[in-house]
Amino acid sequence: MKRILMLAGAVLWLASLGATAAELKVAAVFSDHMVLQRDKAVPVWGWADPGASVTVEFAGQKKTATADANGKWLVKLDPLEACLEARDLIVTAENQQSKIGNRKLSDVLVGEVWLGSGQSNMAMPVNRAKDFEKEKAAASLPLIRMFKEESKAAASPPPDGTGKWTVCSAETVGGYSATLYFFGREVQRELKVPVGLINSSVGGTPIESWIADEAQAKAPELKNYFAGQARAKGAVDEAKLKADHEQALARWKTLSAKAKKEGKAAPRKPKDSVELLKRKGNVGGLFNGKIAPLIPYALRGAVWYQGEANSHPGKGPFYQYHLPLLVSDWRARWGEEFPFAWVQLPNFNRDGDGWSLVREAMLKTLRLPKTGMAITVDIGDPGNIHPANKQEVGRRLSLWALGTVYGQKVPSISGPLPAGHEIRGNEIAVAFAHADGGLVAKDGALNGFAVAGEDKQWKPAQAKIVGDKVLVSSAEVAKPVAVRYAWAANPVCNLYNGAGLPATPFRTDSWPVNEAETK
Repeated sequence: MKRILMLAGAVLWLASLGATAAELKVAAVFSDHMVLQRDKAVPVWGWADPGASVTVEFAGQKKTATADANGKWLVKLDPLEACLEARDLIVTAENQQSKIGNRKLSDVLVGEVWLGSGQSNMAMPVNRAKDFEKEKAAASLPLIRMFKEESKAAASPPPDGTGKWTVCSAETVGGYSATLYFFGREVQRELKVPVGLINSSVGGTPIESWIADEAQAKAPELKNYFAGQARAKGAVDEAKLKADHEQALARWKTLSAKAKKEGKAAPRKPKDSVELLKRKGNVGGLFNGKIAPLIPYALRGAVWYQGEANSHPGKGPFYQYHLPLLVSDWRARWGEEFPFAWVQLPNFNRDGDGWSLVREAMLKTLRLPKTGMAITVDIGDPGNIHPANKQEVGRRLSLWALGTVYGQKVPSISGPLPAGHEIRGNEIAVAFAHADGGLVAKDGALNGFAVAGEDKQWKPAQAKIVGDKVLVSSAEVAKPVAVRYAWAANPVCNLYNGAGLPATPFRTDSWPVNEAETK
């Protein structure tokens, strides 16, 4: 049924373009100023009259394909070398009688391409990051380009997305994803090749909207999650939400008029709860609308910044299944195990353990090959879920990419990660990977650790660094069985490596936690 709907949607979409435009169209992700991925086959696709012969010419190559019965065509350029010189990509379509269409895409570069996705902290633009005026003044970087996927959530994958590539400049950088831009800037600075960044993100959205619904339906670990979500959705009265919004809107108009009359600032306009639900998309809705249209654009890899929306009660425990599924499913659909990294949730004032559970899930997902994580437990804003220091977030992601994906020499690709523990009488010895330059207690005595015995009562612990290990103990726990570090949404902790990167929060137990939340 879904395939029938997709085919029907494609036919309607082509019909809506009109006869002339239906003759030749290139997918939206191909536009002037784009960056193509170097060193691997580059798919280029679009639509034309069924049966038309379509030729793509670029960098001395000439590839031809025939549009199928639905008008879809796709060619693959042979691997390209990075090039700082802009060139044109020419697409020509013709049938047996004559040429029926021609497109020229100008100012095309070849280099490194990364996809960035997630919710508001990935969507957050440079003009909301710290030091914007300074960043704006330094943004004349024509070798960096960004494509912003503008399409919406969809019930099924549409034939094409919406957006265009722009060249990085003082005029354009303010609207770029800050995390993605600062990541890409570091990569470009070190590699000296063009960098293309694809931003497909939406604020306030849960991870389940970014994963294809059929992939989630096949995951037995998520069965209970979706049963709970179905019950919650059934309890939502959209008619009441709409009526409440209309009443709130009427009050807002009255108060705004009064404020204007009195020379005061108008109150904030109430949000439409029904529209917010639609924007977040149903299960798989944002994958359909904002990821599927980008497949199979050639990428080096992807970076992800999300999790806040899945830290609420009932959701946190399932993130350990959602995140690896997203990574694996995207890779399968692109047909490549491309590198994939994410930003671990930063420090933030939030009650309950949901925030910590999402962080833990991110740590666990590092078991997948070619993955990485930027630990940000020290650069958040306890009172603001959108911390401004996206420069450091991007830099930490770039350390992983430069050190692992590109084989560059970097101080460290990650902050310290737990690498096993041993109970030694009244203390627990925790080993760490990525203790590059040695483990360090920043700004004073080492803190942030707690231990518990069989009674599961957590007590603050004393900790000391010995080589690449931390020895943890408490006078209140004679026989410790488990240790936790920085297990709080906004923890007090100070374990770093010599490269100045913080250790990840973690725990060695798997005991039930409190997901209750009041903030």
